[in-house]
Amino acid sequence: MKDVLTVLQLVVSVLLALCILVQVKGNGFGRVWGSGAQSFTRRGFEALIFKLTFVLSFLFLALSLAAFLS
Repeated sequence: MKDVLTVLQLVVSVLLALCILVQVKGNGFGRVWGSGAQSFTRRGFEALIFKLTFVLSFLFLALSLAAFLS
């Protein structure tokens, strides 16, 4: 059981790191591809990555707690 939790925690941690690295500080993804429009709202892919980051961080904490308690 502990091995399964460790593997799941590793997978979630890699996905969480990727989600954090994909997020762009500043004007959003428009800044990456040269768009000049400024927007402070998250839409589309940005919103998905933002929500996924919270979900993955919660899963990581839950898996860490489960691994600690087992």
